[in-house]
Amino acid sequence: MFSQKAPQSHTLNSGVVLDFLRNTLPFNELPEEALEELAKDAALDFFPKGAVILTQGITEVTHLYLIQKGGVKLYLQDESGDVTLKDFRGEGNVFGALGIIRGAPASMTVETVEDTFCFLLNKKSFLALVQKDIRLAQYYLKSFSENYIHKSFSELRRQRLTPKGEGSLLLFSVPVTDLIKRDVEATPGTYSVQKAAEYMARLRIGSLLVEDAKGVVRGIITDKDLRSKVVAKGLEYRTPVREIMSSPVRTIPADAVCFDALLSMMTHQIHHLAVEDGGKIIGVITSHDIMVLQGQSPLYLFREILAQRTFEGLHEVSRHVPMVVRPLIEEGGKANNITRVITVLNDMILDRLLTMLQEKLGPAPVPFCWLLMGSEGRKEQTFRTDQDNALIYADPRDAQEADKAEQYFEKFSQLAIEHLVACGFPRCPGEIMASNPKWRLTYSGWRANFDRWVSVPEPQEVLHSTIFFDFRAGYGDKSLAERLRDHLTSSLKGKELFFRHLAQDCVTSRAPLSFFRNFIVERDGEHKNRLDLKSRGLVPFWDFARLMALRHGIRETNTLQRFKAVADGGHIPGELYSKSKEAYEFLMQMRLVHQLKLMESGVVPNNHVDPAKLSELEKQTLKGAFSVITSLQNYLKSSFKLNV
Repeated sequence: MFSQKAPQSHTLNSGVVLDFLRNTLPFNELPEEALEELAKDAALDFFPKGAVILTQGITEVTHLYLIQKGGVKLYLQDESGDVTLKDFRGEGNVFGALGIIRGAPASMTVETVEDTFCFLLNKKSFLALVQKDIRLAQYYLKSFSENYIHKSFSELRRQRLTPKGEGSLLLFSVPVTDLIKRDVEATPGTYSVQKAAEYMARLRIGSLLVEDAKGVVRGIITDKDLRSKVVAKGLEYRTPVREIMSSPVRTIPADAVCFDALLSMMTHQIHHLAVEDGGKIIGVITSHDIMVLQGQSPLYLFREILAQRTFEGLHEVSRHVPMVVRPLIEEGGKANNITRVITVLNDMILDRLLTMLQEKLGPAPVPFCWLLMGSEGRKEQTFRTDQDNALIYADPRDAQEADKAEQYFEKFSQLAIEHLVACGFPRCPGEIMASNPKWRLTYSGWRANFDRWVSVPEPQEVLHSTIFFDFRAGYGDKSLAERLRDHLTSSLKGKELFFRHLAQDCVTSRAPLSFFRNFIVERDGEHKNRLDLKSRGLVPFWDFARLMALRHGIRETNTLQRFKAVADGGHIPGELYSKSKEAYEFLMQMRLVHQLKLMESGVVPNNHVDPAKLSELEKQTLKGAFSVITSLQNYLKSSFKLNV
């Protein structure tokens, strides 16, 4: 490796730089005068292969480096000397931007991987452009979803979090096909379990696909099936495998990444996934494959949750969720992926908890379903959000059954809430919980509530709809929740007065930006001079997506999926969808990282950030995200004629 080389730059004709900038993102979208300003003081420098251009934490970044020819690698090095490779960059890519924007030394070491020429762009000119031109800031909003949010956010935490390696990064980038270790192994459904077991033992595999007489895959058997369905139940070894197989086989597309496989396994509580390409199964991957790939995988916690047999054990295990999720954020997982992992793990904790509670209290007198609302209902949970839940149960046949149901569910829900608190989920300050008899109702009771809220959209009813209409099934007889969703979707058709009230509610809160695009912060109280990312930033996106989804009969509750569905249906302009998606993901990412930093400091997570501690780029991108709120509200004002 060459030692660090100080730039020996050579001035050059600005026209050469101009031509290059005109064909390079994001500079090619800037006005000509901006490019001329950036190009006039530019220089060209040469770095031989193996030269260290910037050293993490040491080198002062004096220029923005734009690669004209060649390539570099960027990496982190911890105190023990272990190196974590972060990125490769080639022609047309830049490095040094984060150090310039933060006014700090280089955040990563940059070393050439071949002979490399770089244009050295003026630091002051670049900073002035970022602060002046919103298009450049918006470009970095997008690229920082991949670079800044993927890399720079972990850089901001580097003083607290030591890099752990590339496992989680691989999780988001490696295709599932890379985990396939052998050709597909299958057996006819008529084979005996004994013959199948011998075959699996000989090949040293843990699963076999099961085919019908035409060679079509109909199911799968695993070594667990042989233990739990054959040995444990004393089945005849001559039993055909088709009688113990799991069907249908869970599949995943060949172009999916390992993170998608991880989520699928956790969601469906399985350990094998068939990889499908063009309608044909080309291999099988296992949870073990992913754990080997990643190391500290959420699958470890997934197994721990399923293994718990005591409430105390579940309380303890549930507190490990942040520790398992942290590496995913550290290595660059997007907010939408992180919240999906948190949601799946929390759903599993709830499932295990309520299952054990039923084992303790005995079966319920009537079918029931535990409902999840708020961020839980939207599958957007961050670190330990408050509880928002309710309970729906089948209409009792008579008064005696009604009394039994009320007594059972009163005790059941109170114990459940207590155990959820012990698992680290705080009580809802507004008592939106199943332990509150107002939110523990029969199917008919819930249907009557929904009908009243839709028909008489007074302020309190509108508030209820913003909370409860994000519901989804959490545990139990999920058909009750589906029936309730069917009824709501049907009853909302043509209810334009209700939607107008929702729209009016959506536009009452302004984006936290002044006329001169300065941040509007809290004026007093515990969070004085701070921005509330949740109520002032995220809530307007939640409200807009909910309104549009309900109005157009979309059953989805997740905010990003709601936005996509209404855009795919042609109900909002494509450009508004793109802007909203980027802005929402940025706000969610900032919220997650902020909460993680607080937890690392031993502080209870909150949603209030200090804008004074943000870099200029962060401020610009945050202002850009907030400005989208105004666009959403203007769209509603126009659609519902709220100004008339």
